[in-house]
Amino acid sequence: MRKTLLTYCCLIIGASMQGMSMSLFLFPHSIPSGGAAGIAILMNHWFHLSLGFSLWIANIVFLFFAIRYFGFTWTFKTIISVATTSSTVNYLTLYVPHIHVHLLLDMLAGSVFFGIGVGILIRAGGSSGGMVIPALMIATYKNWSPGKVMMGINLFIFLLTALVIDYKIVIFAIICQFFSTNIIDYIYELKIHKISFLTANWRKR
Repeated sequence: MRKTLLTYCCLIIGASMQGMSMSLFLFPHSIPSGGAAGIAILMNHWFHLSLGFSLWIANIVFLFFAIRYFGFTWTFKTIISVATTSSTVNYLTLYVPHIHVHLLLDMLAGSVFFGIGVGILIRAGGSSGGMVIPALMIATYKNWSPGKVMMGINLFIFLLTALVIDYKIVIFAIICQFFSTNIIDYIYELKIHKISFLTANWRKR
């Protein structure tokens, strides 16, 4: 019971940090933290939907497929993560004013919080949802590298976002991806003996 409670606390903390990085630091500059965030920004731009709701729509279709491919446990944890992230984005976007400091500082802060948040999610056996799901599905079917597939999908969405909103977005998004993915890798490989049960065993059903 204590183990399960700690796992879900980590999921909520990680997802909240991810949502905070998006709403406070990245989204105000239209910088997507990943493919799903890029789709959310485009939906907000085209249809004026809230960013939190757009993030849900960008994730929900893939979650249905995730149950079949990755099992209920992994998918349920991912749903908790997506729900917490979307709620955090929606609340902070509506009720917390963004205090613009500097674009580069916002990018750095957003990358750090995003990397730590997603790293915690992976250690807790979940994921941030979004393009992680189709990337893993394609990689499994084609026997390709998941990282390369994910980067290809994200790059396409970044380019589309740049064409619609601003060409600089691609550069900013790639910089954020570089910093955040290195932080994610660091947390993933970090040895934490006291909570060693938090592993990235995403295929455990």
